[in-house]
Amino acid sequence: MTGTEFLEVAGGRLAYEVSGPQDGPLVVCAHGMGDTRRVFRFLTPLLAEAGYRVATVDVRGHGESSTGWPDHSPRSVGADLLALLRHLGGPAVLIGSSSSAGAVAWTTATAAEGEVSAVVMLAPFVGRPQLGLMLRLVQNLVMASPLLWGMYYRSLYPTARPADFSGYLRELKATLREPGRMAAVSGVVAPSEGHWTDCAPRMTCPALIVMGSKDPDFPDPAAEAHLAEELLRPYAATAEVGMIEGAGHYPHAEMPEATFAALRGFLAGAVRA
Repeated sequence: MTGTEFLEVAGGRLAYEVSGPQDGPLVVCAHGMGDTRRVFRFLTPLLAEAGYRVATVDVRGHGESSTGWPDHSPRSVGADLLALLRHLGGPAVLIGSSSSAGAVAWTTATAAEGEVSAVVMLAPFVGRPQLGLMLRLVQNLVMASPLLWGMYYRSLYPTARPADFSGYLRELKATLREPGRMAAVSGVVAPSEGHWTDCAPRMTCPALIVMGSKDPDFPDPAAEAHLAEELLRPYAATAEVGMIEGAGHYPHAEMPEATFAALRGFLAGAVRA
């Protein structure tokens, strides 16, 4: 592990770290809104032990990355990830969780041919949520408060919280109290052009959708995962689903071994191709 490194990109500075053999196939992991790269703390060593060079990044406005970015749209985060991929020397497999599942889709769609070997989307949202007035008010309150965000974040781990979860959540809320951090969280859900489904026709590399069967963010997690698969199937070289039985919204933190098992064969095939 290299420790925190920084990359200057248009609009700010990204924090990232790299683990695993320097000559291994590159895997770039991007977390979702209101989180940090440490959410991959259990999956990263499994990937590194399997021979992959793993870069975990704090997406714009989060973790140790700078604040004050002009926007936090999936398209813009995707451009950041493409800059990091090129800085580290691709090609790379991209793994994006939750909101960053949309970002890695945009990276894949805008990269040059061969720069992205494959894409893994963890808990991607296919639909565009339409919230009523009351739910919008609740959302705005949650997006403005580290305390309320922490309560919501806890609910996304319904069955299998890691042993260090309480400490991790305290650390996360402390980070979110820093100036500009909650603005980044709310910026992720701000209206923006370019839902990831818009770029699906340009996603031609192999794609894997990973979903926890108990993900509380979806009425029917399996149906949402298969909807993403069906959307990508006409364009992607391959499109498949890996369901993690019993996991919630963060299977890579809740059940890392099961998540790695779902990734292993897919990644091996992608880097051989």
